[in-house]
Amino acid sequence: MAINETFAHASNIMVYGAMTTLTGAMGAFAIALAKGRRLESIEETVARTSSSSHQTRMGATTTLERPAVSTAVTTEDGLGEGRRAGNIGMSLTWLSAIFTGMSMLFRGLSAHRLPWGNMYEFSIAAGFGVLMAYCVMSLKRDLRWLGLFIVIPVLLDLGLAITVLYTESAQLVPALNSYWLAIHVTAAIVCMGSFAVGAALSALYLVAERVELKVADGQEPGRFAALAERLPAADRLDLMAYRIHAFMFPLWTFAVIAGSIWAEAAWGRYWGWDPKETWAFITWVIYAAYLHARATAGWRGRKAAIVAIAGFAAIMFNYFIVNMYVSGLHSYSGLN
Repeated sequence: MAINETFAHASNIMVYGAMTTLTGAMGAFAIALAKGRRLESIEETVARTSSSSHQTRMGATTTLERPAVSTAVTTEDGLGEGRRAGNIGMSLTWLSAIFTGMSMLFRGLSAHRLPWGNMYEFSIAAGFGVLMAYCVMSLKRDLRWLGLFIVIPVLLDLGLAITVLYTESAQLVPALNSYWLAIHVTAAIVCMGSFAVGAALSALYLVAERVELKVADGQEPGRFAALAERLPAADRLDLMAYRIHAFMFPLWTFAVIAGSIWAEAAWGRYWGWDPKETWAFITWVIYAAYLHARATAGWRGRKAAIVAIAGFAAIMFNYFIVNMYVSGLHSYSGLN
């Protein structure tokens, strides 16, 4: 079937539109972060966590449902500007997600197939997955403080896709022409988007925890104090990251299993230790280790956060290095 160049061109325009709105969102979120503040000081956080640790040892339980960061509840001291900037950033992020989704739609219409058959298309889909994960999570809690750390990676992802990874719209290679493309790859996209948000939270946890430990020890908070003062408390960041990873891990397990079933249908074997299969399994093991570590009292906090970041690093290695530089049955990047 012939490629519809009009839809292919419209898809590219939508990518540039998403990059433009993400740039605006980046500026707005930067202002919101600069104007933001914790609802409790770092000193209050240290006192609360010390009390919580004592209560936990005595058998009591604590909750972490209190809102953690305000970008501006009043217009005093310029705080209203931060709230307005955060609202603008969220609106532009939603618009970016719509543009990215439209890009995928037009790309699919141009080739009359699902729009994730090569690295360029999957990069667009992954960016869409990250934006949607962040936007959906923001419906239940105020995450404007996190926006800057979401839109920057997505902007870089789309920029890399449209410049380095770009591939002309074309038909799928025979091995990808299967309904398993919709099942396996869709699950992988959703997981990748959510794990990206979880990795951002884990990285920010390391920042907040470092400052809080220094304050608890009576030391100067250091060069990360300004950022930590604009983030939720470390224990809240830790809990948020854990909930995301725990919720998405079963879907990642399904994605790996679905991939093996597809491999049997396409190549006659469920598992052949192809480089991409191997790294998908390594990623699964790392995230399984994270959940085990997080559920073990001695491995909560910093150690668990490092494992979570390592899991996302394995995803990135699998995506960029394995796809671009390692030959295998999964070599569908479209760059060769």
